[in-house]
Amino acid sequence: MSDTYEKAGEAGDGFRSMWRELLPVGRHAGSGGYRRHAWTSADAECRAWFVEQAEARGLSHEIDRNGNQWAWLGDSGAGDAVVIGSHLDSVPDGGAYDGPLGVVSSFAALDALRERGVTPSKPLAVVNFGDEEGARFGVACVGSRLMAGVLDPAHARDLRDGDGVRLADAMERAGRDPEAIGRDDERLSRIGAFVELHVEQGRYLADTPHAVGVASAIWPHGRWRFDFRGEANHAGTTRLVDRHDPMLGYAAAVLSARELAREAGALATFGKVRVEPNGTNAIASLVTAWLDSRAADSATLDALVKAIDEAAEGAEVTRESYTPVVDFDVPLRDRLARVLGGVPVLPTGAGHDAGILASAVPTAMLFVRNPTGVSHSPHEHAEETDCLAGVTALADVLQDLL
Repeated sequence: MSDTYEKAGEAGDGFRSMWRELLPVGRHAGSGGYRRHAWTSADAECRAWFVEQAEARGLSHEIDRNGNQWAWLGDSGAGDAVVIGSHLDSVPDGGAYDGPLGVVSSFAALDALRERGVTPSKPLAVVNFGDEEGARFGVACVGSRLMAGVLDPAHARDLRDGDGVRLADAMERAGRDPEAIGRDDERLSRIGAFVELHVEQGRYLADTPHAVGVASAIWPHGRWRFDFRGEANHAGTTRLVDRHDPMLGYAAAVLSARELAREAGALATFGKVRVEPNGTNAIASLVTAWLDSRAADSATLDALVKAIDEAAEGAEVTRESYTPVVDFDVPLRDRLARVLGGVPVLPTGAGHDAGILASAVPTAMLFVRNPTGVSHSPHEHAEETDCLAGVTALADVLQDLL
């Protein structure tokens, strides 16, 4: 496979058209980033766009009981289907490529197959997994976790956003039945392979001549909630010696997390914090902070989080999600690498729906080069030529698998 594709024919035109249509949806005027959070109006617009793309290609469309969207070519009830796709939601003020690149590229790859005159011998589906980022309710990959049976439905229904809205209530308002969520063995049995294309969230490929790479594994990772309790009081009258300020414990945890992660060769980030009563002239009564931590192996990750917990000065720590190391299906991974002709095979620290489904069906991933490595930011970017290389690579893979 050539490392750069300057042209992608009609499929390239389709990619550009889809990208332009999706680009303004959920974009925040102030930050320039995206706020496509689960079960919001922006999410509904993304879902309507997905339906339009399916109908434009004569695909049948359905939403499963966990809120994931499917566009089918061929018999949706048959087994051994090849599924491609990703997600359309975003982190707060996230970039345009994380997730949507995989969905847009999937429809464009289908266009490329038709342009080549390829008639699939197996069912083919494009999927948009719901609530992959967990930006609103705090748990990542909700749609795929529920489908694979690795998220308890009762726990999922009771997840709450920052305004106290339950996930169950948000789903109901969007016309979905929250009582129906849970492991979907019937749907899983239809899937022979799932291949997710995603922008690389790092800069491994940026330092190579390759526009596309194949994933080998996903580092184990998780999210933990730290509750630091104190005593509210007046900032201007309470002596320092009389204070019970939970900010001190929080600050110690942040600094310790950075140093401990550096020593372990791992990653630890306090990226979200909530303070009560959140007044400039008030000592806090409660600081709630969320830790995201990742490492090359589970033992290192477990030891790191334990050490951060011990450094957090009496915080109450709750694990909200955890994903062990994921090694993608070796025969499928090797098949993709062979089809694409010697492209890099690399691990990632980022979680994905493909990693969740790996416990239930054969999965693999393709990465598209990110020139800066920046992700989860409005500055996230991929060159159009590299995106089109990704479309061509995905079409080549599909032609081999189908």
